Amino acid sequence: MELSIFSHDHFMREAFKEAQRAFDADEIPVGAIVVCDNKIIARAHNLTERLNDVTAHAEMQAITSAANYLGGKYLNECTLYVTLEPCVMCAGAIAWAQLGKLVYGAPDTKRGFNLLTENKVLHPKTEVIAGMLSEECGEIIKLFFQKKR
Repeated sequence: MELSIFSHDHFMREAFKEAQRAFDADEIPVGAIVVCDNKIIARAHNLTERLNDVTAHAEMQAITSAANYLGGKYLNECTLYVTLEPCVMCAGAIAWAQLGKLVYGAPDTKRGFNLLTENKVLHPKTEVIAGMLSEECGEIIKLFFQKKR
């Protein structure tokens, strides 16, 4: 059995680098990357302030970038790594892209897609791995909002 060159931990740390870029740019620190065939094909972080666009979440930016890279709208062979549980809007985009796998860090207890009582937002074939580097991913969010207060 051939093992993947990189681990989920490795790729989540790459997504975390994007969250740090968002933090440094005074954006809510959420980072995302899309991986296909063990290669990062898209990197993104929140750009809602910079673009003055409430839909410019890290996941949305990463999905668009990955689709452009692949030349098609479906990401069924891809994995999205994101530092915070996607909101319902992003989960909808993830479903429409038919994402193969979603790996996220910290839960979002206020706006995360898991708040829906019968979670049928994601595509039925999308595999979900939750809680990857949850503490680090949650801590940068807390630090950001403490700094704002």
